[in-house]
Amino acid sequence: MTGFKFQELKQLNHIIERLGDNAQVDVLAKVQYKHHEFPIHSVTLGSKDPKAPVLAFFGGVHGLEKIGSEVILSYMETISHLLDWDEELHTRLSKSRLIFVPIVNPVGVYLGTRCNGNGVDLMRNSPVEAIGPTKFYSGQNYSHHLPWYRGDVSNMEKESSVICNLVREQLFKSPYSIALDLHSGFGLKDRLWFPYASRRDSYPYIAETLALKELFDRCYQHHIYKIEPMCLEYLISGDLWDYLIDEFVEQPTANEGLFLPLTLEMGSWLWLRKNPSHLFSRHGLFHPLLPHRQQRVFRRHFLLFDFLHRSLINPQPWAQLAAHQKSDYTKKAEDVWYN
Repeated sequence: MTGFKFQELKQLNHIIERLGDNAQVDVLAKVQYKHHEFPIHSVTLGSKDPKAPVLAFFGGVHGLEKIGSEVILSYMETISHLLDWDEELHTRLSKSRLIFVPIVNPVGVYLGTRCNGNGVDLMRNSPVEAIGPTKFYSGQNYSHHLPWYRGDVSNMEKESSVICNLVREQLFKSPYSIALDLHSGFGLKDRLWFPYASRRDSYPYIAETLALKELFDRCYQHHIYKIEPMCLEYLISGDLWDYLIDEFVEQPTANEGLFLPLTLEMGSWLWLRKNPSHLFSRHGLFHPLLPHRQQRVFRRHFLLFDFLHRSLINPQPWAQLAAHQKSDYTKKAEDVWYN
């Protein structure tokens, strides 16, 4: 990559250097584009115990929404400095694991495109088919020259396969795990979405999800998020997280663990409302262009990240529900989200 101006990759390499022996760094794959190879890095901090709870961050699935990558990189930078002196963080990491894949789609982030180098929308690339009314943006197989192209769902793209394999190896085997996938571009409000994206059904961990939401609401009464199943906004085919949650619950050992995939959809229309002229910029619809707005977004979500980490280390109030609690939360969730 010598001679290329790839700011996000340069920043990631700087953070990796700063983390030093605190981190395990892996190149999950290298993606070929024209005459160059683009690496997909994972950075792991904390316990090597396979039974430790895991919080994993994913960014840049849609390269045009690079603010997701940048928020994760900013958080990693903060952690790299906290590790210099924060004994409480070291204690937390001794009994948990953080995984960062900040640039899932390096070619897309580098080029500033939603799709990968093959023209495939990675979040439409799994074999999952939407059940119910769909739109063109739900995924299409007409042409890779058009947006939302699904590609060959029977032979998923390298980037999609890499993420699925990491989740299977690291998150499926943990008793409690959360995946947080960062995107931008929908609405005036920041949304925290959970499955399903492909159908208007409640998914198997809806009781625990509502219990986690209520815990967050109680602890941070003025938080900024609208928490809901993605299907309330629209249906899509090929969602990687639907694909993985379905695979997880079909495992014989599914009852022994909990896997919760969340999507943070940062509402970029708020940035556009303040500067409508950004509509005419390549990144303006999905990325805050002014430095002070970027910085505001960088610090806006750290409270959520910290809460999710703490909640995995202390799962009793939300993930270890008695049978009657699970039943009550399930009925309540049906009323809150699906009636």
